[in-house]
Amino acid sequence: MNRDLLIEIGTEELPPKALQKLSQAFSDGITTGLDKATLNFETIKSYASPRRLAVLIGNLMEQTPDQEIERRGPALQAAFGEDGCATKAAEGFARSCGVVVEDLEKLETDAGSWLVYRSHQKGQPASVLIPDIVNQALEGLPIPRRMRWGDLDTQFVRPVHWVVLLFGNEVIDAEILGIRTGRATRGHRFHHPAFIEIPAPTEYEVLLESEGKVIADFDRRAETIRARVESAALELNGRAVIDATLLNEVAAMVEWPVAVTGHFEARFLSVPHEALISTMSANQKYFHLVDANNQLLPYFITVSNIESTNPDTVRIGNERVIRPRFSDAEFFWNQDRKQRLDKHLLQLKTVVFQQKLGSLFDKTQRVAKLAASIAELTNTDRLLAVRSAELSKCDLMTDMVGEFPGLQGIMGRYYAEHDGEDTAVCRALDDYYKPRFAGDSLPDDSVSQTVALADRIDTLLGIFAIGQIPTGDKDPYALRRAALGLLRILIERQIDLDLKPLLKQAATNFPDTLHAGKAIDQVLGFVLDRLRAYYLDQGIRPDVIEAVAVQHPTRPVDIDRRIKAVTAFRHLPEAESLAAANKRIGNILKKVEGTLPETVDPSLLQEAAERHLHQALNELSTDTAAMLAAGDYEPALQRLATLRKAVDTFFDDVLVMDNNNELRTNRIALLNQLHGLFLQVADISRLQE
Repeated sequence: MNRDLLIEIGTEELPPKALQKLSQAFSDGITTGLDKATLNFETIKSYASPRRLAVLIGNLMEQTPDQEIERRGPALQAAFGEDGCATKAAEGFARSCGVVVEDLEKLETDAGSWLVYRSHQKGQPASVLIPDIVNQALEGLPIPRRMRWGDLDTQFVRPVHWVVLLFGNEVIDAEILGIRTGRATRGHRFHHPAFIEIPAPTEYEVLLESEGKVIADFDRRAETIRARVESAALELNGRAVIDATLLNEVAAMVEWPVAVTGHFEARFLSVPHEALISTMSANQKYFHLVDANNQLLPYFITVSNIESTNPDTVRIGNERVIRPRFSDAEFFWNQDRKQRLDKHLLQLKTVVFQQKLGSLFDKTQRVAKLAASIAELTNTDRLLAVRSAELSKCDLMTDMVGEFPGLQGIMGRYYAEHDGEDTAVCRALDDYYKPRFAGDSLPDDSVSQTVALADRIDTLLGIFAIGQIPTGDKDPYALRRAALGLLRILIERQIDLDLKPLLKQAATNFPDTLHAGKAIDQVLGFVLDRLRAYYLDQGIRPDVIEAVAVQHPTRPVDIDRRIKAVTAFRHLPEAESLAAANKRIGNILKKVEGTLPETVDPSLLQEAAERHLHQALNELSTDTAAMLAAGDYEPALQRLATLRKAVDTFFDDVLVMDNNNELRTNRIALLNQLHGLFLQVADISRLQE
């Protein structure tokens, strides 16, 4: 028979930002444990709220299947001596199986004869195995710092107050995290703090909600919050802006969500809206409202964890909390505008970027020099790029960014606009930070792109030059993100620049004592390594990426063209044959000692197949030369694909490694030309079937 199993760990309030991760890890741990124990089940559903982690397993086996155990021991020749007595090897094997040698059997096969131990192992009850499975799952949770409570030696992310372990309608008696298991859960801390007896696992969710005032299903609770917030916003003739991250965080903070609307003085709307929104969402976990024109409204919606008998008190309390923070933002906004943004430039000398790399002022000067070089290469306004780079860190010295660090760049744009800076400069001060995170938009303006590239290249080369290379999960300067952002800007905005010369230029901006030039190849490799993940996320096959990467191109736009061309090529009917031929050619060329011959002597072409291949190569070399020079790799590969028949015939009819040295050398030169033609795009021999 099968039964349902309910596991619930009742705790003090769990960390909101970690709740979903803990829930998923707990569910995965239970699944792994059951699979390892060969306890089959049909379904598994996880629950998570501020005060509980739970898992409901449907139709779990009551015991593991019986097993026939067979362990092979030493060969008979090694198991018994010439006198027929058991050797130490046989006796040791028997002891490891818990029997004597006489209890072992013999296994005869065509490959030989061995001692073998066979036994029948009856299945174990699930109720015996489950407590250990739960303990192991809890031990494996991603908890950076565990805590103790009371006089217990037990450690967990938060103190544990109850544990439910219900198998069908029976409690599995055990001790989990220092607590005896039972069938009693607890409801909402305020609405129903008393215990609730769970008759059967499948009644858990319904009973918690109907009696305990707890919506245990995380996703359903989040959608309930979304619906109630949107409904409250409509009553105010607005639209709630619901960020997924904030929604999940709020869902991790409440068990019985109640939407409460609040209001703030319209005068605060004169403050940059990003500052107000940052305060509402990041600090207070409020949802902000906008009108039909996407303009901020003087309202907010918070989600309470209790149905108050006096909701006005809750509303007034939240309004009272937010008002001082808005007043601070208003004060900072007014104060910061009393002096120009560029007045902060010299103050950057007092802020260390990195001890060995100097101050933020030093960094902006390096970025400005590199931005000037990039501007000349991309026909971007050089003066605007330099001005943007010089002002790029100035807003870090303002009171507003000091109080709200997340507004860096955004406030730079506002203050530059107030000072009357060029529109492109204002935009660049904000946009050069893009992409700020995975999937973020990219800077559209050429000035913004120039500063974004210069800033990332300077950071990458500087940090590598001082030996602070990312290892494992440690990447304190977010160099992986910087490298990927650099590549995305170049590729997706089609800025065809060669990374190696840019890195060489950047190296000249550092002090000679730093020897930044020595880190160029290392940085280049690090940046280009990010392309693998970038293209895998787009569904590009690993063999396509490898075929291009082995050619070591250093222009990301050029790499992108090659990747797309090889992806299209591998779908052609000729691709498999030509890939195999190139692999064969590569193996032949590797065996050649000394310099590979490059010149083909037509007078030495004796076979019709080699003459035909030579003619086809000459024609295609001429046809594709302009395509390859222009980076039009896809049509070039399509033309080269027409070589398939000539190549196949060549290998069918011609002996490359002829005994005649002149013929052999000439044929190797022909294959070298063929191989080199494809290598101008990629090493297609790397393509897999």
